[in-house]
Amino acid sequence: MEESDRNPSFSGDASASTSRDEEEVPVIDDDDRRPPLPFLERNSVFHNAPYFPAADNEEAVVPLTRDDTWSCVVVVLTFWFFVSMTLILGVYGPSNLQLGPNSSILIKPNPLFVENIKVEEMDDANTRPTVYGFYENPSLDVLTIFSEAYKTSLPANTNKQWIYYLNQGSQINISYSVNSSSSHSLVLIIAQGSEGLAQWLEDPSYPNTTLSWNVIHGNGTISQDIGKSSSYYVAVGNLNSGVVQVRLDIKGRALLYNTTGAYYECNLRRKQCSMRFFLAGRNAALLTSPPQRPGTATSMWSVKLSYGPRWITYLLGVGGMSFLIWLVFWYLNNMQSTRQEGTRDPVGPMESQQTPLLSRKDDDLTSWGSSYDGLSQEDEYNEDGLDLTAPQGKQVKDGEYNSNIRRLCAICFDAPRDCFFLPCGHYASCFECGTRIAEAAGTCPICRRPMKKVRKIYSV
Repeated sequence: MEESDRNPSFSGDASASTSRDEEEVPVIDDDDRRPPLPFLERNSVFHNAPYFPAADNEEAVVPLTRDDTWSCVVVVLTFWFFVSMTLILGVYGPSNLQLGPNSSILIKPNPLFVENIKVEEMDDANTRPTVYGFYENPSLDVLTIFSEAYKTSLPANTNKQWIYYLNQGSQINISYSVNSSSSHSLVLIIAQGSEGLAQWLEDPSYPNTTLSWNVIHGNGTISQDIGKSSSYYVAVGNLNSGVVQVRLDIKGRALLYNTTGAYYECNLRRKQCSMRFFLAGRNAALLTSPPQRPGTATSMWSVKLSYGPRWITYLLGVGGMSFLIWLVFWYLNNMQSTRQEGTRDPVGPMESQQTPLLSRKDDDLTSWGSSYDGLSQEDEYNEDGLDLTAPQGKQVKDGEYNSNIRRLCAICFDAPRDCFFLPCGHYASCFECGTRIAEAAGTCPICRRPMKKVRKIYSV
């Protein structure tokens, strides 16, 4: 009577379960105290949960592998896009050429990336440059002599320039005569390319920024051998405070390309010339200018040169690089799958790589028959509402619960649920699994409250 008075609710449930015909396990109603937690939390605690074969895990990894493959493909496409734009707009982008007399410029773009070129003359000169096409590189064996004379007056802090395109092996000779009452000197330079001229214009008095820097006064001669095919500027500057007159006689020996073997010829009087490059072969284009300067204000020809991209190369490059990336990932995935199959257990399915919270029930023999009944009295909780002194009787049989999956242990799915946890009173496992949970984790797998005891349930 004392136990019945102290725990009336549990006593009523226990008396109802003493019938041998029904043999129902008493269940503690915990809904009023706490809502149930999601079912997925069992997977982080229960080791003997339903096993999913390795094949399912491999299928789950496939989307992640595909995502990595597509990410690399996107990176490759982005990289190739920037490379293509660099070639189309940078290396083979449109450019403006300044030509002097007797210019002979060989144009040899890579036919793998360039399909054609277009040349257009920007000024209205009487004589205009000509474009030639060759199946092979023309020979640089035509020697020509050119001569020009200029007489000019230079105000203070001014300069004048003349441009020449000279090939390797050419030579330029300049004779000067400075006429100044106060014996002012001038600066005469020969600069390679527009970069060299720009450096001189920034600091005309600095002598080391050009191919040839000279202070001239009176009469004299300057000679310069050409070691690289490029544009060359002849410029004279007045750094004095007064006007200085100068006479320049520019004579040179220029090497030009031979145009006798050309299969294509187009004069820019048509305003535009277009030439197509063959994918195979050593074809080249040649741009030449007349021997006399044009009658324009700049005394030079301005020509616009543009390249037509070979789009098939860029498309094949994108497709080829994407295919190679996919092939590499496919090979690596197959190698990984083969390695995983080689490490599997030949007797049974491969174990999960995650460390289980509890050891397997069959392997842990040390916890069989153990309980928390030996705890000290001072550590026991007030077990209100639970009858812990039920008379011992016949133990619940395993076969009687096979028809109802909800009555089986939620951990091993083998034995019936024949225990509950204190102080929470949850009822979800067999006594053996419950004991192992208490020893390993010490918390209820449903509500995560600390456990002090595991009590076995008997039915009579």
